[in-house]
Amino acid sequence: MLKDAPLAPIRLLPPQLADQIAAGEVIERPASVLKELIENALDAGASRIDIDLQKGGMELIRVSDDGHGIPADELTLAISRHATSKLASLEDLLNLHSLGFRGEALASICSVSQWEIASRAGGQGQAFRLTQQWPAKLLEANHARGTTVTIHNLFGTTPARRKFLRTERTELRYCDDVIRRMALARFEVGFYVRHNGRFVHRLPAVRDDIGRTRRVAKLCGEAFIRHALVIDYAHKDLCLRGWISNLLYSRQQTDLQFFYINGRIIRDRVINHAIRLAYQSVLPTGRHAAFVLNLELDPAQVDVNVHPTKHEVRFREARNIHDFISVSYTHLRAHETVLDLVCRLLLE
Repeated sequence: MLKDAPLAPIRLLPPQLADQIAAGEVIERPASVLKELIENALDAGASRIDIDLQKGGMELIRVSDDGHGIPADELTLAISRHATSKLASLEDLLNLHSLGFRGEALASICSVSQWEIASRAGGQGQAFRLTQQWPAKLLEANHARGTTVTIHNLFGTTPARRKFLRTERTELRYCDDVIRRMALARFEVGFYVRHNGRFVHRLPAVRDDIGRTRRVAKLCGEAFIRHALVIDYAHKDLCLRGWISNLLYSRQQTDLQFFYINGRIIRDRVINHAIRLAYQSVLPTGRHAAFVLNLELDPAQVDVNVHPTKHEVRFREARNIHDFISVSYTHLRAHETVLDLVCRLLLE
């Protein structure tokens, strides 16, 4: 039995330690950093995002955007905990229109890495940057409108956590999954990605159906898009849009299942159950549907503030959402019957 140890006095944690603890909640690997930085770029109104990675993101993650930029007098505040421009009241939290909102990402990332941030806000003649060496000193920089965040040596300040990272190839796969998911949510944004100096993705911004279809084909495969049915179903204040596989195409894994709520990547048991239920009588055991779907609804009807990573959500009327997705699929299947027959005849 352990001996009773004297209790230490209650005291506030040092800021650096508090940030590192917070980082443990949202920063699991390079892909976690990448997701937070891309979300910030999208919230800033970026139309183009350039991403540079080295060694799967373990050595370098650089995200540059052409968004609104950060004003010089707000740049030092941007790396502080609980500092955000995306909400100011409880009402804002209950009616979110942005991807990031907690105000912890940059502070957490900076606490476990070497970093530099450069930005120029629209209408600002001079760009400025902050570095790890001079975190409170604004330095002049050459930078177009927008923001560049550079992260070196992730978990370099917490070596024990770095030991939990996988191989370069594995970490790159996680990063690539984040990029694909983001690119399938925001077709109007161009994504240009390099790894170890070589281009991995060149995805120009697109705004028409042909361009969107081409991007889906590039990221999900030609086989998927050849067997995908376009869904665009609305009822009251709910709308489901995207692509979902027909009965001639299925997967052994769930690796081609992309679901978004108002453009936000989510994982939700209600959604997953509704889709599995719709397919369980038509797909063999062990096979899974493929889809890229975005559910649009009033932000007040969904709580995205239930998990630090913002992947999980809570619906105000979960049963209505479940039924709507089931009805959407039933509506699509009614139109698929003829298409399915034509596909089978063409393949015979």
